[in-house]
Amino acid sequence: MLGAWLLLWGGLALRCRGEAAVLRRADDSAGRCTYSFTVASPVEAGCPDASGVSELRAELAALAARLSRLESRERGAGGSGPRGGEAGGARDPQDAAPAARLEAAYGELLRAKSRLEEEKGRLEREKEELGRRLESSAREIARLRATRCPPGGEGPGRDTLRAPGKAPRWDPQPLTYQELQSERTEVPASRLLEETALGRPGSEDSGCGELVWVGEPVVFGRADSIAGKYGVWMKDPEPVSPFTRETTWRVDTVGTEVRQLFQYEAAEQLAQGYPTKVHILPRPLESTGAVVYRGGLFFQPRRSRAVARYDLRREAITAEKEIPGAGYHGQYPYSWGGYTDIDLAVDETGLWVIYSTEKARGAIVLSKLDPETLEIRQTWETNIRKRGVANSFLICGTLYTVSSYSAPNATINFAYNTATGTSRPLSIPFENRFRYLSMLDYNPAERQLFAWDSFNMVTYPIRLSRV
Repeated sequence: MLGAWLLLWGGLALRCRGEAAVLRRADDSAGRCTYSFTVASPVEAGCPDASGVSELRAELAALAARLSRLESRERGAGGSGPRGGEAGGARDPQDAAPAARLEAAYGELLRAKSRLEEEKGRLEREKEELGRRLESSAREIARLRATRCPPGGEGPGRDTLRAPGKAPRWDPQPLTYQELQSERTEVPASRLLEETALGRPGSEDSGCGELVWVGEPVVFGRADSIAGKYGVWMKDPEPVSPFTRETTWRVDTVGTEVRQLFQYEAAEQLAQGYPTKVHILPRPLESTGAVVYRGGLFFQPRRSRAVARYDLRREAITAEKEIPGAGYHGQYPYSWGGYTDIDLAVDETGLWVIYSTEKARGAIVLSKLDPETLEIRQTWETNIRKRGVANSFLICGTLYTVSSYSAPNATINFAYNTATGTSRPLSIPFENRFRYLSMLDYNPAERQLFAWDSFNMVTYPIRLSRV
């Protein structure tokens, strides 16, 4: 029956158009099965009337509707219509499943795109907000710099910070203002405090005091081989001719036979890596505890509990003494190791040796030494465990210890005062910039700490409180 109808309509199309008719069957956008005829005009190359297109489309739609009804009647009569021509234009479930999955995936992509666009908008808004805040901070910094009173100046409001009758001078600013300025300029408030309370770097104050501040490390040089991972470098605070306070000394302490002592005319020459002279020590030294003082290198000979003095002018060992009961070669080192059982130090009062004994059960023992004979003048036993600290140094007769050799934000955590024989906890920030501090000494002439931090030779500025 369906075939007869198709032939009938095909004949009509041939008679009406004078050309062969083409019948097409396809799913429309809604998934329904539709039929369409295409017949070329025998006389017109184009359609002069645009409205004819809509009329033809209407005729084709009506034809498709009639074909659909015919197919429904055919199925009702027991016929088997074309697959996909079920009532209502419904598709086979096997064909509908992939389409449903594609539609679901497409929907998910649209939702993901929407989320990404929302996130992009949020980030752009945050960027704009950060730009506004940065611009505002820059204006505030400029304002603070423009209104900051110079030392000794008479800026606006200065009289409110000075008691009547006092001499004109630059007074410390209130702490709240310092904190605000620190936040705006990203400068630690501790640095502002030390500058106001104790003077600026380079002040000619030679008096003693307690350590209250340690600044950021300044790199002077870097070792160029694996032998320089650990080491010691120093200047003589009380040099003898022909050496000066600018003469710089260095020992790379990685190795079993450490004998080379490098001499530089100045720290700048050390940074360039060209020594003036290389001294070969008569005996190998151990650890990073050596110091230079009054024309001599004081060091611990390898695998001994002794301390030796090497005369830098005569290039010979002129004194050597054992430290009674001192642990050595790994018995009581600092926490980082390196056979740092015996550590020498210099401060304003003279030459010291830092060590521990079995009697002290690992606690730090301090002894004051005669720099010529190395005889022990006096000894103090502290309650600070030597293995529990990373390093130590002395300033004005007070021992200070460092909490960690590798933590970036370590602290000066203990102080032992030899004048009173008492210790106290501290929490002075100390930066391990390169994460492996193997040597730390104080230079009383320069009022700086000298350190060796994983191949790097650095100094730390310090501040002392007035006493």
